[in-house]
Amino acid sequence: MSPKNKNIMFSGQPLDFDILSRIGAGLALPAVTQAGVERVERAHQVVKDRLADGLSIYGANTGVGAMKDTEWTAEALEDFNLGLVRAHHFGTGEPFPVEIVRNAIAIRINTALTGRVGCSMALVEAFQALLEQDVIPVVRRTGSIGCADIGLMGQVSAALTGVGDAVYQGRRMPVTEAFSAAGLQPLRMEPRDALASFSLNAIGYASAASALHKAALAVRVLLATGLATAGAMGAAIAPWRSVVEVGTHAHADIGTWLCRAFDDWCWTSASHVQDPLSIRMMPQVFGTTIESLTIAGNTILAATGRTDDNPVVIGNEVLTSGGSLPLDVTIYMQAAQIAMAHVARNIFNRCVILANGGRRGLPVNLVPHGTVATGFGPILKLAGDLFIRTQSLSAPISAQSLVVAGGIEDEAAFLPLVVERFERQVRALRRMAGLEALLAAQAMDISGDEPCGVANLVYAIVRSHSALYLKDRPLSSEVEQIEEELGSDATMTRLIDQAPLALLDDFFALAPPETA
Repeated sequence: MSPKNKNIMFSGQPLDFDILSRIGAGLALPAVTQAGVERVERAHQVVKDRLADGLSIYGANTGVGAMKDTEWTAEALEDFNLGLVRAHHFGTGEPFPVEIVRNAIAIRINTALTGRVGCSMALVEAFQALLEQDVIPVVRRTGSIGCADIGLMGQVSAALTGVGDAVYQGRRMPVTEAFSAAGLQPLRMEPRDALASFSLNAIGYASAASALHKAALAVRVLLATGLATAGAMGAAIAPWRSVVEVGTHAHADIGTWLCRAFDDWCWTSASHVQDPLSIRMMPQVFGTTIESLTIAGNTILAATGRTDDNPVVIGNEVLTSGGSLPLDVTIYMQAAQIAMAHVARNIFNRCVILANGGRRGLPVNLVPHGTVATGFGPILKLAGDLFIRTQSLSAPISAQSLVVAGGIEDEAAFLPLVVERFERQVRALRRMAGLEALLAAQAMDISGDEPCGVANLVYAIVRSHSALYLKDRPLSSEVEQIEEELGSDATMTRLIDQAPLALLDDFFALAPPETA
C-alpha cells in the first residue's frame, strides 16, 4: 500500500461522495470492521447449512436464468462456480475509467458487510486485495440491461479467477501478468461466491455516482459563467433578492450566492422593469437542478449500503429477492437528466440574447463598433447543437420492454445506458460553459467592464486563451481550451475558495481529493 493511502472503515453503512472520491482516486482503501466480518461469516454459514440440508439455492447449487431448475452435484460445484463466473465475462466496447471500477469493488465489499449476501469472507478479502495492490480489472462498458450488472461485474469477478485484463501500475495487461507482478493468486470460489461476485449493480451505482459528481462540477462552473453573462448584460438583481425570501431552500441558496457575487462586482443595471426569464429565473433553474441532482445522489448513496443480491440471507433463511432492479436510482437519474436539459436551455437562451445585441447597447454578433467582421453569430449554431444534444438525451428509457432468459427476466432498468446518456449531457454542458464564457468576456470588453470576483475569474480564463474578437478567426480550439480550464481542479478550487456553495460543494465533495 502506498504511504499516501489511508484506510476508511467500511461497516455496511451507506458511503458518501467524499469516500467514493478518495477510493476512486486511489487515495484511500476500504478496511472492514470486525462486526462486518462477523456478519459476513454468519451469513455464509447459513448458506452452507442450508446447502447441507439439501436446499436448492439459486446460483449456489443451481443454474441461473433460464437454467434455474438445473441442479449440480457437490462434486461438480467447483467447476460450476468457475464456469459461471467466466461465462459472465461478456462485456464489450470502451472500458470504464479505473476510478469507477475501484468504486464498484468498494461497493461490493461494503454491501457484503451487511450480512445479507451469504458470500465467504475470502471473496471480500480477494476484492480488498485488488484495491490494495491496485490491480484493477478492465471492465468494458457495454453489457448490462440494468438488472444486476452481470456482464460488467462479471469482468471483475472473472479477473479474480485469473482471466481477462487488468490495469496494473498504469499499464493494461493480462490478469495473469498483473497477479504475478502483484503477488496475487486466483480465487477458488466457494458456494454462493460465484454469483455474489458479479450479480449486483455495483458498476451502475459507481458510474452513476461519478456522473452526478461531474454534473455537480459542471453546474458549479455554469453558475459562474451565467453570473458573468448576467453582469455583462446588466441584469437586475431584484428577482434574485426576492427568491431568497419566497423560493425553495435551494432556490434561495442560489439567489443568495448570486447576490453575494453581485456585491463583488456592482454592475450597472440595464433592465427596464423585467429581464428575460433566462436571466431572472436563474435561481429557479439552477436550484431545481441541484435539488434533482441531490435527490439522485442520496438515492445512490443509500444503495451503497443496501444488498441488491438474489438470493439474500434473512435470519437463518436464504430467500429469493427482487432487489437486483435498481429502479429507484434509475428513475431519479432520469429526473436529473430532465433538469440538466433545462440548464442547457437556460444557457442557450442567454447566449442568444448576448449575441443578438441590444442589451446595454451591445452590437449584433458582438462585433465592436467600427469593426468589419462576421463575429459570434455563426458560433450560436454550436450553442444550438449542444442544447439539442442535451435535450434529446433527456427522454426516459427505463420503461422500455425487454424479456430475456426464457421469459424469467422481464424487468430491467437500463441504468448503465441511462448513466452513459447522462455523461453525454454533462460533456455537452461543459462545452456550453466555455462558449457562454467566451461571449460574456467579449461583451464585457465592448462595454468596458472591469469584472470582479467570480466573474473576473471567468473573464481571466477566457482571455488567457482567446483575445478580444476584432477580426474573424477560427474559434474551435479556443472554446475547447476555455472549457478545459473552466473544468479543471485548479479552477474548482478557486471557485470554492472565492464563492463557496455548501449545498453543492459539501454534499458532492467537489474539492479535488488532494485538497479535500
